[in-house]
Amino acid sequence: MTDHLTLEHKNCIEQVPIFSNLTKDEMFEVAVMCSAKTYERGEAIYQAGDEGGTLYVVHTGSVKVSRISANGKEQVIRIAGPGEFMGELSLFSEKPMANYGVAAKKTTICLLRGEDLKDIMQDHPEIGFKLLNELSERLGRVETMVEAANLNTVEQRIARSLLSLADEAGTDTVDLGMSKGDYASTLGMSAESLSRKLRQFQDEELIALKGQRGIILLDREGLEAIELSDE
Repeated sequence: MTDHLTLEHKNCIEQVPIFSNLTKDEMFEVAVMCSAKTYERGEAIYQAGDEGGTLYVVHTGSVKVSRISANGKEQVIRIAGPGEFMGELSLFSEKPMANYGVAAKKTTICLLRGEDLKDIMQDHPEIGFKLLNELSERLGRVETMVEAANLNTVEQRIARSLLSLADEAGTDTVDLGMSKGDYASTLGMSAESLSRKLRQFQDEELIALKGQRGIILLDREGLEAIELSDE
């Protein structure tokens, strides 16, 4: 491994919150344990059933994490961006990977073997606590998604999601960061239902559609009213 690649891997590790308390020298030590691979858009990074034991860290690009039902329907769980990671559950069990990871665009992944991560955690137990915290937050998001799918209307789910995305971005211009079909899947609805409701929201001047993935929030109060409605 060249010094250049090691430095690139160190940059990758610096982006991961669970390693944020490490010193620069310690991050470099972790980087030495990493390998890297670049994937083109649509290329599989891992599949359900693959052997686990590897932490996949997104360095550049993004990864669509999803599951496929028995009838072949895809459920998009999330889009992982730089600094986010996948495969952590398989590090602590002998179970194979349960999800599919596909490059949503040209993506570089830093890979860290589970055994190496366990050695790091022995020296830095705080990493384990941060990892548990991240897993707890993800579980909370999944529970919220399930609750919304069962209790909220299509309109409420879309309104809530758009408001949340805008709050995260700090602007009323939202970039979905994924296709509308994948976005619909994260909301538990069909692409047709999403497109129909987005056009309705646009006709009602609640939003303005911008290109294939852009949405501008024009009336936050109107969206908040929909989010909180009883119907």
